[in-house]
Amino acid sequence: MNDYDLLVVGSANADLVIGVERRPGPGETVLGSDLAVHPGGKGGNQAVAAARLGARTALLARVGDDAHGRLLLDAQRAAGVDTVGVLVGGAPTGVALITVDPSGDNSIVVSPGANGRLTPDDIRAAVSLFHASRVVSAQLEIPLETVVEVVRSLPPDSRFVLNPSPPRPLPTEVLAACDPLIVNEHEAKVLLGDARVSEEPEDWARLLLAKGPRSVVVTLGAAGALVASSDGVARVPSVKVEAVDTTGAGDAFTAALAWRLGAGEPLAEAAAYAARVGAVAVTRAGAQESYPTAAEVAAL
Repeated sequence: MNDYDLLVVGSANADLVIGVERRPGPGETVLGSDLAVHPGGKGGNQAVAAARLGARTALLARVGDDAHGRLLLDAQRAAGVDTVGVLVGGAPTGVALITVDPSGDNSIVVSPGANGRLTPDDIRAAVSLFHASRVVSAQLEIPLETVVEVVRSLPPDSRFVLNPSPPRPLPTEVLAACDPLIVNEHEAKVLLGDARVSEEPEDWARLLLAKGPRSVVVTLGAAGALVASSDGVARVPSVKVEAVDTTGAGDAFTAALAWRLGAGEPLAEAAAYAARVGAVAVTRAGAQESYPTAAEVAAL
């Protein structure tokens, strides 16, 4: 039996959030709300989202020896995440600067800080965590060579889930391990580049699948999601809600999907559950504080 349902390897950031009436253009200054500081980062978000749903979750990440790092560690532990794999020091904690407009849409700039110091050596030193985990999830807010080492450290009976954000070209070795590769519209377009000869998300999913992943999920916001595998391409419906803040909703989707796949659910069913988790998250402000429990998802 595995000790963990999900091991998340990735970033942990302090989210510095300002509400704005509209995002500024080049050279423009706009006034915003009071600054709010929240625990975030794609890795940290996924770990908290999974733990809140009831998954036995561990986080492998690096934070600074500073106030933001302590904030992040406290948030992980409060959610029930095992932080035995969180390394401290080497650089200041990563920071994400986030603006949120009245529609709930956000723009984000990330200063990686300590996330950029999570190295392949750190992954090799944590090999026992990989062997104790049913599913391993990663993102690209840590160095790509570190993600490559994550793939090389996977035990034969584990499953690897990747959200390539921020998107960049991926080595064949990483693509071949993805089951699934989870992308939104922007990430799909970057990964496909000139190969994107269609505006149909179904075609994006097929083209991405042809690049080597074992399965692909394309998230489409309010339009739901697509799942693609050797069995074909299928639509997953959305849940209609009033969006307040979309920050971190994709991380909640990824975490829920990874957890349900590890529990043995088929890809389409796991994606449908993940869509409900993401729908609850967007009805609340913030990232980690917006993530629901399993009971709240069931009540949607």
